[in-house]
Amino acid sequence: MSVRVLINAGPWLPVPPDGYGGIENVVATLVPELRRRGVHVVLATIGESPLDADEKIFVYDKPQFGQLQRPYNRVMGCATAHMQRVVQELSGRDDIDLVHDHLEAVGPTVFGAMGAATPPVLHTLHWDLAKHPELYGGFDGQDRMYVNGVSASQLARAPKALQANSLGHIHLATPLADHADRVIGPDKDDYAVVLGRVTPGKGQHVAARLAHATGINVVLAGPVGPYRQPAELADALATDPEAARNPDVRYWCDEVMPYVDGHRVRWLGSLCAAERNQLLTRAKASLFPLHWEEPGGTAVVESLALGTPVVGYRRGCLPELIDEGSTGFLVAADDEDALAARLRSAGTLSPKACRKAAATRFTPGVMAEMYLDFYETVLRRARRVAVATA
Repeated sequence: MSVRVLINAGPWLPVPPDGYGGIENVVATLVPELRRRGVHVVLATIGESPLDADEKIFVYDKPQFGQLQRPYNRVMGCATAHMQRVVQELSGRDDIDLVHDHLEAVGPTVFGAMGAATPPVLHTLHWDLAKHPELYGGFDGQDRMYVNGVSASQLARAPKALQANSLGHIHLATPLADHADRVIGPDKDDYAVVLGRVTPGKGQHVAARLAHATGINVVLAGPVGPYRQPAELADALATDPEAARNPDVRYWCDEVMPYVDGHRVRWLGSLCAAERNQLLTRAKASLFPLHWEEPGGTAVVESLALGTPVVGYRRGCLPELIDEGSTGFLVAADDEDALAARLRSAGTLSPKACRKAAATRFTPGVMAEMYLDFYETVLRRARRVAVATA
């Protein structure tokens, strides 16, 4: 497909991220596949992003993720400064055929306000669509901006205005899925892992309780607020009064940390890709005791690609990604007893079945081909509107 696409990844993390970063991992997975298929990619990101692209634009050299949970009057300029740079780029050239936006709320707001001054836009929805009811409830793509979800369950909960401008959903992918069915993994160790940012929606407090209840070791991996490592968080709590006001830090201190004993429950902080993969590959299960409707499930598809079955609550996108009894076990939300029983049975599930499912459904090539179809749909509709207007 011979087109020029500006992909807006936002200013929060590098692409690919060094550890945690779901959206940035998706962009890092998609861009190489698009370029292999002839797409010229202009990547709007941060200066430190190592991903190869045909062009890069940025306003921040370094990631701004640490700003996200600061007071609004301290952080409000980050996304808008980034979008100002994107608008300047689009205003100064006429060779961009399409914008593929991944920046929550601010991205579609700015592109919508630009109207016909911007190329056609596809905006990917990565998050909980209940967060901004006034914004999404009044969404109007003006026949130039369309959206896609990352799961059917996410779009099913979307406001009617978003659904009316939706092209459908595309499940997330991981490079780990390429030829995953040809990999023979190592023997499993006797622990389960919870991979992701430590926050109430991910349910690390449930996983920690289950570890002590079942006698199965649980390893937590991911940042707590802006703090990537245990020593970094401990130092902040000892020296910075602001640290304890962060909602994820409060959650950690009040509900998770009392169970972390360094043996039955361990917290490793953020891991680099190689460390994460090693941890997941040797785990007997990935645990997802979700307390929200997970929209996309990057960690789910990564776990399957590495041959590790999933055990979790039947919420959000998980029923779409997991083959019950083959690649995982799902139980009714908040049924901790059932979750514990399924966790004990995780060893009966086949790592080979997990890898085969990933190699069939969640490869970067599969995701890229679906996005190319959506790009063609957006461009075709925009041309039709332009002809009708003329």
